[in-house]
Amino acid sequence: MQLITTTGSASAANAVIRLNPLDDVLVARQPLTEGLLLDEGIVVRQPIPAGHKVAARALTAGQPLRRYGQIIGFASQAIAAGEHVHVHNLAMGDFARDYAFGVDAKGQQAPNDDTFMGIVRADGRVATRNYIGILTSVNCSATVARAIADHFRRDIHPEALAPYPNVDGVVALTHGVGCAVDPGGEALAMLRRTLGGYAVHANFASVLLIGLGCETNQIPDLLAAQGLQSSHALRTFTIQGTGGTSKTIASGIAQVKSLLADANQVERQPVSVRHLTVGLQCGGSDGYSGITANPALGNAVDRLVAAGGTAILSETPEIYGAEHLLTRRAVSQQVGEKLIARIQWWEAYCQRMGAELNNNPSAGNKAGGLTTILEKSLGAVAKAGSSDLVDVYEYAEPVRAHGLVFMDTPGYDPISATGQVAGGANLIAFTTGRGSAYGCAPSPSIKLATNTRLWETQEEDMDVNCGGIADGSMTIEERGEHIYRLMLSIASGERSKSEQHGYGQNEFVPWQIGAIT
Repeated sequence: MQLITTTGSASAANAVIRLNPLDDVLVARQPLTEGLLLDEGIVVRQPIPAGHKVAARALTAGQPLRRYGQIIGFASQAIAAGEHVHVHNLAMGDFARDYAFGVDAKGQQAPNDDTFMGIVRADGRVATRNYIGILTSVNCSATVARAIADHFRRDIHPEALAPYPNVDGVVALTHGVGCAVDPGGEALAMLRRTLGGYAVHANFASVLLIGLGCETNQIPDLLAAQGLQSSHALRTFTIQGTGGTSKTIASGIAQVKSLLADANQVERQPVSVRHLTVGLQCGGSDGYSGITANPALGNAVDRLVAAGGTAILSETPEIYGAEHLLTRRAVSQQVGEKLIARIQWWEAYCQRMGAELNNNPSAGNKAGGLTTILEKSLGAVAKAGSSDLVDVYEYAEPVRAHGLVFMDTPGYDPISATGQVAGGANLIAFTTGRGSAYGCAPSPSIKLATNTRLWETQEEDMDVNCGGIADGSMTIEERGEHIYRLMLSIASGERSKSEQHGYGQNEFVPWQIGAIT
């Protein structure tokens, strides 16, 4: 995919970006005024916001429109050159995609020797953070879990963790389900897989798992389903078994206190980047996402994979229409077909639920210039760089492969990232054009701004500005190298903006797909 070719250097010419010679649209680099003459001889016919599309040529009703050299939709009416192209004249439509399994796969190369400063657990797992976690089997135990964690909040009780500088915090990750579901169904299995993944996550030095006692999601069954056992580092108890709310809170506080000294006995040491697993997210996307931050992150992903690390691309509804770009890079037809099977599951799921995959982009995405899910997906796939696709996983499955992998998740960021962390992601890289506020304890989250205006107005939430790619003041390669080095710094203990603001506990949202009875 050809990403950037600008049109000229004069102010009017520099007002738009052509991404591919085949494209039927140009992207506004700045607000375009009616009557502005672009250097391709196109006169802008009405005001067009920055990040939105202007027709590069006349189009007839029903004609496919291309951006990135790929179809993003079909003209719902005749469109003149210079017109604003958006939801009023561009619609979804069916078209064939050539999956061409593996034709662009390059083969795995020997990894380089890049390192970061990680925390090596006794069993060999490598952490980027050092938390004590409190998980709940059911919503009914959420209040006591939060009360236990609040006792150790540095902003409320700074003295509680003062003697333990190597402990990043005590976090309660609660959820709203765990009961009134089919005990043998897919929904409960998915919840247990998610909780199991968090229970053994390397970024937790130890975990308390708290239940009510009478819920469907019984703790012994949860542990058995995930091949886990209670231990010194994985402690389980219930409110009913402990004797009530206040006694459970007191017991939980006492148990955390007994774990802090051991948790504090860690030292960072150089470890191979093969121990770094990065979940890729984009939220609050805009018309620049696929031009700046996403391809820059993709460049960083290629560097990560070259060092032996792993990147998890997800958000299946947000690769819809661009999945053929990934199947071409699959290491085998089997891997490519696994991805297509997940797409087909989503098509059936939406049909069953009376929905459609094009209920995305969101209102904010559309305000930022995105029109169809096809357009959003083509930009979102850029986060995956150019590396081979080595495997495909279901939601919250443990990720065992090294390299670029795909995990089936919804497009909703908290649910998607929760699945990635359950699968082993110890870092999240999150691009945004509208200003998403997000964190993901116990894994740090890096926020990448797609445009300079966002960086200037919301810098307190953003770690990297990629906006200079659009105005030519920086390249994708330069930002990619910067993002990759920042990944290593954050993995080594540098705190991201979202961590500084305390994001991460409320964003734990397991995917629920079953009926609540």
